Amino acid sequence: MRVPPRILVGAACVAVLLGGSLLAANGWRTRSTGAATAPGPAGPTGHAAPPTCGPWGCEQEKRFAAADAFVKRQPGYLGIVVRDRQTGAVWRDGTTTHPTWTASTIKLAMATSLLERDRAGDIELDATARRQIDDMLAFSSNDAADALWHRYGRADMVTRFQRTYGMTHLTFVKGFDRYWGLMKCTAEDLAVLMSYILDTLDSTDKGYLLTAMRAVDPIQRWGAWAAGTDLRPGVKGGWSVEKDPGGEHWVTNTVGFAGDDARYVIAAMYHLPPGTGTIAQGVHAVSDLVATVFGQPTPAPAVVPDRD
Repeated sequence: MRVPPRILVGAACVAVLLGGSLLAANGWRTRSTGAATAPGPAGPTGHAAPPTCGPWGCEQEKRFAAADAFVKRQPGYLGIVVRDRQTGAVWRDGTTTHPTWTASTIKLAMATSLLERDRAGDIELDATARRQIDDMLAFSSNDAADALWHRYGRADMVTRFQRTYGMTHLTFVKGFDRYWGLMKCTAEDLAVLMSYILDTLDSTDKGYLLTAMRAVDPIQRWGAWAAGTDLRPGVKGGWSVEKDPGGEHWVTNTVGFAGDDARYVIAAMYHLPPGTGTIAQGVHAVSDLVATVFGQPTPAPAVVPDRD
């Protein structure tokens, strides 16, 4: 489905550091790019961390270094956030505060909000609405997102995303309609959204979302999916052609989790250069980046979406 005046394709957006207050309130201990910052015994390697190697361990620090070098080689704006929910350690690299078109990653926030509002009795999700949420998560249905957006509050939904989920840099794009597909956020915003789902959401609703994200259609099996099947990843993707100063360009975004008990939060956003970057380039870049962080072979297997 195409949403004028841009191409909006299917999909899946840790709040930006404001004097450390919001991140600290959510248990995020942060430092500069490429650094792991909270005390803890393990990273994705699962190995004990010698004191000289930082909180993630020597092997994982080598993976982070390789991932940092990979990010530096990519054109455009590429940022990634990885959080260890067990230790509180956060690693970030690249342009994690660059405002990027959300594409369909915002559908994860929509699904979360609708489930919470239904549980609180504020709205009622009938069989049609629940099927639409299924479709929005499985193959990133734009038709389903449109129907839910218009039925359950439109732009009023976004206040909850910003204030409750901590997506403080989520905004509608000036000059466009106030519509779900016409917003920007940062990789930090996507990471804090995923953390809210994993750490705060009602257990039944959380279980539904995690199951749905682990069972996405092939069109979304890239990005966070590249952490490896042994870590049982879940993902919501977002990919679209957008317009910014300099011209039209692709964005390829991913938000999800991996590991036992969804231990690791993963969020990455890639704003490719205008005129030269392709969807395949973007999909493979975010997938190879995640694979590098989690010690998987590269190039990582990735399904490049072939429809909008």
